[in-house]
Amino acid sequence: MKKEKLIKILKEKGISPTLQRIKIYEYLLESKEHPTIDMIYKDLIGEIPTLSKTTIYNTLYLFKEKGLVQELTIDENEIRFDARTDLHAHFKCIKCGKIFDLEFISKDFRIKNLENYKVLEYHLYIKGICPDCLKSY
Repeated sequence: MKKEKLIKILKEKGISPTLQRIKIYEYLLESKEHPTIDMIYKDLIGEIPTLSKTTIYNTLYLFKEKGLVQELTIDENEIRFDARTDLHAHFKCIKCGKIFDLEFISKDFRIKNLENYKVLEYHLYIKGICPDCLKSY
């Protein structure tokens, strides 16, 4: 995605488009890894020598607050981030650790006794073995 488009998206969400924020958002949009803060830091520190993990943390939680990313807590000891905010599920391979996006066949979630609640988020996490790892299983 072009830098001008990224800046426009950030401004529309009321976020000041600093270099760090632009690069972090661009990284998330291009990544299929559902990265952790450490992964983002490792991949961007060479490009932005002044980047800190605190800046990444604060930026990600700002993005989350503004609806640009979602936080994934598939495992208790690891938080990952996804710039894809539409309704979809996640599959984590217990062998290689990769996380894959899965599409719902139906987006009609009917859950009993949910009528009097305001739902803010849906998360569906599935764990198992991915097709690549199954080949050597």
